[in-house]
Amino acid sequence: MRTVPKQNMQETPVLLQALQGKVTNRVPFWLMRQAGRYLPEYRALRQQAGSFLNLCFTPELAAEVTLQPLRRFDMDAAIIFSDILVVPLALGQKLDFVEGEGPRLGPLDTGSLRYDSSRITPVYDALSLVRRQLPPDKALIGFAGAPWTVACYMIQGYGDGAFESVVAAAKNNPAEFGMLVGMLTEATIEHLSAQIRAGADAVQIFDSWAGILPETEFSTWVIAPTRRIVAELNKRHPATPIIGFPRQAGYLYARYAAETGVQGLGADPSVDLSQLAAGVSPGICLQGNLDPGLLLKGGEELTAAAENILEAMRHRPFIFNLGHGVIKETPPEHVAALSAVIRSFRQ
Repeated sequence: MRTVPKQNMQETPVLLQALQGKVTNRVPFWLMRQAGRYLPEYRALRQQAGSFLNLCFTPELAAEVTLQPLRRFDMDAAIIFSDILVVPLALGQKLDFVEGEGPRLGPLDTGSLRYDSSRITPVYDALSLVRRQLPPDKALIGFAGAPWTVACYMIQGYGDGAFESVVAAAKNNPAEFGMLVGMLTEATIEHLSAQIRAGADAVQIFDSWAGILPETEFSTWVIAPTRRIVAELNKRHPATPIIGFPRQAGYLYARYAAETGVQGLGADPSVDLSQLAAGVSPGICLQGNLDPGLLLKGGEELTAAAENILEAMRHRPFIFNLGHGVIKETPPEHVAALSAVIRSFRQ
C-alpha cells in the first residue's frame, strides 16, 4: 500500500477548513450512511457483490459505492464504505453479516487475538482508489469504531442496543475487560493510521453505544481510550483532524471534547447544538445533528429543522450532518432537497 499525497494548501477542502477551527463562507456537509441502501445504484452493486463483506472487500466496488452519493448530491466529503467491525476481523475474530439480522461475530477468545492488517488490506486499497478519483475540493474521511463500541459487539456477538452482558463484564471484570479495550485501542490506532496513509484527510471515531454507560464508566471506557487514540494519531499525523462521535453522551459531550482532544465533535439529535456550543471551545468544530427521521419525512418540516440548525451554528466552525445514519427507506429526493437548503445558506 503506497502513501497517497494530500491536497496542497491552496486546495484545502471547506470541510477541512471547518475542522481546522475556521468559520467557513458556506457550511460543508456530509451524511452518516450517505452511501447505502436508500440509493438504487447502491442496491445494484450490493446484488452484484453477493454479500456485504464482499462489497466492503472488493476495492473497486467499495470505491464506487463511496463515490455514488457525491455524484448525486455534491457532498463536501466522501466517507469510505466499510464497517467498524473490520477491526475484530483483523484481530482474528470470525465475522459474518446475516441478511436481515446484521453482524454476527464468532466466540471471543481474547488470548488468541492478534492484529493483522493484511486481513483488511482491501479497505486501504479502496481508500487509495477513492483518493485518486476525488476532486481536490472534496475531503475523504476514514473511520473506525471506538474501543468501547467494538468491544460491545465482540463480547455479545451481535447488537441489540442494550449490551447488558458487556456492561456487566466491564463492571465485574474490569482488568480482563481492560485488556480487551487496550488491545482494541492499539488496533484502532493502526487501522486509522493506515487509512490516513492511504489517503484519508480526516477520520471519525464512532462510539455508537457510549450513551449506555454511566459517568464513571464513560470516563474509563470512552474518554480514556479515545484520548490515547487521538494523542497517538496527532503525533503520527499532526495535519489530520479527528472527529469524535460519542452518540447519546448527553451532558458528557462537552467533557468528551475537552478531555479527548478531538478537533471535531459529532452530536446526536437529542442535543441542543446551541447549548452544546456554549460548553465547548469555540475552536472545536461541531457536527450534526438533524434527526434522520425528518430526512425520511421530508417537506417543510425537514426544511425548517435544517434551517434552524444552520442558523444556530452561524459564525462558528460547523459541519452539517445527521445525528445518526440515513434511514434505508429515505427517498433520494429528500437528500437532494436537504442539499439545496444547505447550499443556499451563507454564514
